[in-house]
Amino acid sequence: MKEHERERYDFDPTMLYGNRFWNRRPDGIVINKYHRPLYILEFKRSSDRNKDFLRIKEDEANEQHRSIIEALRAASPEWTFEQINFVAGRRGAVVEDDFNNKLEKLNVQAGKNYKILLVHVQRICEAHYTVMQSYYQQIHGSYGADATTSMENIGEQVYV
Repeated sequence: MKEHERERYDFDPTMLYGNRFWNRRPDGIVINKYHRPLYILEFKRSSDRNKDFLRIKEDEANEQHRSIIEALRAASPEWTFEQINFVAGRRGAVVEDDFNNKLEKLNVQAGKNYKILLVHVQRICEAHYTVMQSYYQQIHGSYGADATTSMENIGEQVYV
């Protein structure tokens, strides 16, 4: 825990732990009410320069929701709770085997994996575009279509 967080709640440690627990919301959940697994989904972005980027982000994401999974297990021992993390690199890397293994765990039909991967990568690219657009808005004070005027056109509808 960071020092400034500890100082903010020193007057009431119960409030500190309560807020830390409830502020950890997963990105999504998948429930199979017949077989009783509940999967907590977490989507992370990481620097993909290091070959261990996947393992490092997996560990980080698992730690993020560890307390909520433990609480769910204690509250409903007849259910199975598991976290599934989807990690994408900042440069767009997605480890396809890892992605497919996670979809298999969610019982996604094998024939749909590639289409889901394509949509996932498209969303990653759209997020990159949004970040770049925001950057240029902040630096150059422009937004929307005007933001492209401050970028270098390197091809048809492609700006840097």
